[in-house]
Amino acid sequence: MAIEMRRAAVLALHWQVNVVRRDGYFGGMLGEPVERSGVIGRAARFHEDASRAGVPVYFTRFTIPEDEGELVRNTAFMRAVADAQESFRPYAPGARIIDEMDHLAKAGNVVDNQKLSGLAGNDLAQRLRDEGVTTLFVTGVATNLTVEQTARHATDLGFHVHPVTDCVTAASEDVHLASLANLDLATAGCLPADECMAALVGEHRP
Repeated sequence: MAIEMRRAAVLALHWQVNVVRRDGYFGGMLGEPVERSGVIGRAARFHEDASRAGVPVYFTRFTIPEDEGELVRNTAFMRAVADAQESFRPYAPGARIIDEMDHLAKAGNVVDNQKLSGLAGNDLAQRLRDEGVTTLFVTGVATNLTVEQTARHATDLGFHVHPVTDCVTAASEDVHLASLANLDLATAGCLPADECMAALVGEHRP
């Protein structure tokens, strides 16, 4: 498998203090598993490698502006964050992209929304289409939440989606693996970071 770099992009989902750090809003659920998994270091390297290869890396942030934007309290998850929305303001410390990846979060490639899917409630999908992108590599936390929701959404929109297996994680290993098993059937297939990069630089041939 070889993928044209100009037709690929990375979606880096919810690499925010609120999600992946112990002192973030979801720290009690995700902080320790994220730390123990080592996923931040692996994902940071993958993002760096992709960026150096000329592949655009788009970061998504879950934020809640003063007017609540497109937030809809239609799940327990959305009701919970609505109750703590001050922690999710775009300028709040917890909304920041983590330091390990912040240098890649350039103006124009950080997209905010109030949805679980990184492609809902914003113009990112259309921007990707306008740029000729057809293949998406998805990283982020948590596997069974924003990663799975975004990967399925992107697939339904017609993109070829590859969740990057060693650059995602969840609150438990069982949940993480079950989500990846679902995604392996529901997307173009889950791949580890080294295989993604090999496909991008043409080391794998049909």
